Amino acid sequence: MSLLIRGATVITHDESYKADVLCAEGVIRAIGNNLDVPTGCEVLDGSGQYLMPGGIDPHTHMQLPFMGTVASEDFFSGTAAGLAGGTTSIIDFVIPNPQQSLLEAFQQWRGWAEKSASDYGFHVAITWWSEQVREEMAELVQHHGINSFKHFMAYKNAIMAADDTLVASFERCLELGAVPTVHAENGELVYHLQRKLLAQGITGPEAHPLSRPSQVEGEAASRAIRIAETLGTPLYLVHVSTQEALDEISYARGKGQPVYGEVLAGHLLLDDSVYRDPDWQTAAGYVMSPPFRPRGHQEALWRGLQSGNLHTTATDHCCFCAEQKAAGRDDFSKIPNGTAGIEDRMAVLWDEGVNTGRLSMQEFVALTSTNTAKIFNLYPRKGAIRVGADADLVLWDPQGSRTISAKTHHQQVDFNIFEGKTVRGVPSHTISQGKLVWADGDLRAERGAGRYIERPAYPAVFDLLSKRAERHKPTAVKR
Repeated sequence: MSLLIRGATVITHDESYKADVLCAEGVIRAIGNNLDVPTGCEVLDGSGQYLMPGGIDPHTHMQLPFMGTVASEDFFSGTAAGLAGGTTSIIDFVIPNPQQSLLEAFQQWRGWAEKSASDYGFHVAITWWSEQVREEMAELVQHHGINSFKHFMAYKNAIMAADDTLVASFERCLELGAVPTVHAENGELVYHLQRKLLAQGITGPEAHPLSRPSQVEGEAASRAIRIAETLGTPLYLVHVSTQEALDEISYARGKGQPVYGEVLAGHLLLDDSVYRDPDWQTAAGYVMSPPFRPRGHQEALWRGLQSGNLHTTATDHCCFCAEQKAAGRDDFSKIPNGTAGIEDRMAVLWDEGVNTGRLSMQEFVALTSTNTAKIFNLYPRKGAIRVGADADLVLWDPQGSRTISAKTHHQQVDFNIFEGKTVRGVPSHTISQGKLVWADGDLRAERGAGRYIERPAYPAVFDLLSKRAERHKPTAVKR
């Protein structure tokens, strides 16, 4: 089967033009005007709409075992919801338990992900350190297509990576051509503030943001950036949510350091007043880490996207229903951390970014797809509209609208952080591997249709870093 999208305006990260796009055998076969229609080809009228690369969400947690429960969204339901929202690929996280083999955890996650409806890849978290971990990192990079490793600087007494682990793992990433990533929050401070608030009798969701103030993110971001700078590695900071962390990224980039920042759709729109909702269940529904921030941080993050100091948008999609959140009714630190968003990210970013003039359409494509593909070495297979690229596309109706609600979304969770928001600009059709998987409200996701996508080591940034390292190579003094 082949598919021809006729007469849409193609939007990429750096250009726009009207063209027909022919998809066959899972890839883009031809781009041009008035293309011939092959025998048996399905034709989709794209007039008046934009054709863009399918979204890539670089930060999801499907089916995650966490805080005594398991996320309610599995790899099929989560990727299917993503397709409904225009996202055609995800990069999820393998998170080994401390002392667990990285390879064992990787195979466990691979098994869970076989039901995915869209293409997927993995970051692997470093939750402990030993010679075994060091060797297994090489195995994952060289034989399993992993080129990024995650480090949690938070969650003391669980999966937190202390400075010695960061140093050892960053150094190993450099040797292997992999990108180190960090969840930047000072875990010691968070733990201290949690205990302090509980001792003061503040046990509800309103304590969650108080235990994780913006300073703890700024400090951790600074520390991780300095470690990366000293060792000569690139660094990718997930879910940047504060002015302080953005300032650290901007300062480092101003000196030429290759530091990349990711921002979540929720952090661009919501502030910490949600945690003071008088209904405990509603307030708990917003509990995630980092938390939503005081007013002012949101506009700073938009400026980070506009200036090029923040590079990707994600969701940290990690769903827990009301019954699961209730585990922390008497202790906010036990509320499972996580919110949904994979279905809503692109529409929210278009409505609040493109429609307001904060972002151009080309910047939207870069921030929802192309930049992620480039940073994690998927480009131009993903994030591009060119002959030979995967036929992962979204046909975007700039005048279409919908009102976001947990009652109508496809995400497998009973809460939506954007509840009641009406967005203008929605995907009318989503194409994955050349097949229509979302068509005017009809979700045609197929269980198991997604492929595991291996990502080669040594993204382009490593060429730059190797030249710098050679130039500044230390030398001994001959005496």
